[in-house]
Amino acid sequence: MKTLVELFIKIKLLLFLAFPAFFPFPVIAQETGQTSVLIHAARVFDGDSIRTNTSVLVTDGFVTRVGTREAFKSSTATVIDLGDATLLPGFIELHAHLGYQHIPTDIVLKHGITTIRDVGGPLHKPYGGDGSLRVLTSGPIITAPDGYPIPGMGTENIAIAVNTEQQARETVRSLIDGGAVVIKVALEPGGEAGAPWASGHHHSADAGHENPHSKVVRVNKTWPLLSEDIVRAIVDEAHKQGRKVTAHIGEAKGARIAVDAGIDEWAHVPCDIIPDALLKKAVAQNVTIVTTLDTLSKCPGVVHNARVLAALGGEFLYGAEIAHPDIPWGIDAQELIIMMQMTNMQPIEVLRSATSKSGQYLNIPLLGTLQAGAPADMIAVKGDPTQALKLLEYPDLVMSGGKIVLNNFD
Repeated sequence: MKTLVELFIKIKLLLFLAFPAFFPFPVIAQETGQTSVLIHAARVFDGDSIRTNTSVLVTDGFVTRVGTREAFKSSTATVIDLGDATLLPGFIELHAHLGYQHIPTDIVLKHGITTIRDVGGPLHKPYGGDGSLRVLTSGPIITAPDGYPIPGMGTENIAIAVNTEQQARETVRSLIDGGAVVIKVALEPGGEAGAPWASGHHHSADAGHENPHSKVVRVNKTWPLLSEDIVRAIVDEAHKQGRKVTAHIGEAKGARIAVDAGIDEWAHVPCDIIPDALLKKAVAQNVTIVTTLDTLSKCPGVVHNARVLAALGGEFLYGAEIAHPDIPWGIDAQELIIMMQMTNMQPIEVLRSATSKSGQYLNIPLLGTLQAGAPADMIAVKGDPTQALKLLEYPDLVMSGGKIVLNNFD
């Protein structure tokens, strides 16, 4: 009898482990119990506009309600009162080199970026967003044999060379199967004055992890480019798989291939002056431009290109090239300031470009907003960042997926 009882207990335990839903023991109830945090702030930027006398309720990793402070008087949630501060969605960085340069994700998160798109690095499935940095990737850059960035950085976790349309399509499918949320191609012959990638200094593929600047190589020749037919095949295959294609371009030749092949996104405002007719064609095709203006501040064509694109109604989204020298490992307020200067965007518009517009662009529902159903990724700064954007580089509260990562308001 004892043996039968022991056997029954073992069977029940195995069934519980395999099918916990059928055994509602107290431990399960405790794990699924809701935890709520109510945040009050003088100002709330909800991804669209600044609201006052507004509070945000977070439950189990999501924003569940936004309303006036008075509307929450009966709430039993844990309260965080930020006082004279501004609560915002966490920023979304669309152009980073996190994996290649081994940037610590916790530092990026604590400095206000809650979602990052790593363009040109190790391939992996999306991860994070639950108390850690949400990391999306393009995987390695598709380029021509010996094309940029291979001469300076090699191929490992950086680039894949293709020389036929079939090879290009297979590469696109492989990248998407591995988790790529976007496909990146290089259309960069080199030689632009002021461009960081054309200055003759590039980190070698075997540069030490301890010091990524320990070795450099000099590039003194023009890099080969993918043909328009191959780029068109990449775009076609990516679109079939539900992905956009972004292109690293810096001058007119690469820009022309990008436009004629139907590229969706320019990873930079180009470094050289681009003919206005070509910029007009790009805007007519609804090409999205990721800014990276701070890193390209020495380029002679950036101001012209940004102003013409803005005048034509071009769509700009925030990207600062985290991991690039002199760029903060978090929100780059200088990028936001330059966006305003070069495109006549207002502070609220640059905030949208780094939050709600980028979340919508990534097709992640409500990411970059503070409204019911949105992931509870948010930051807060003391004061009003629309009056001093530099405040954003030093957030006093950071939350990822409803979990507090940093809180200087205690």
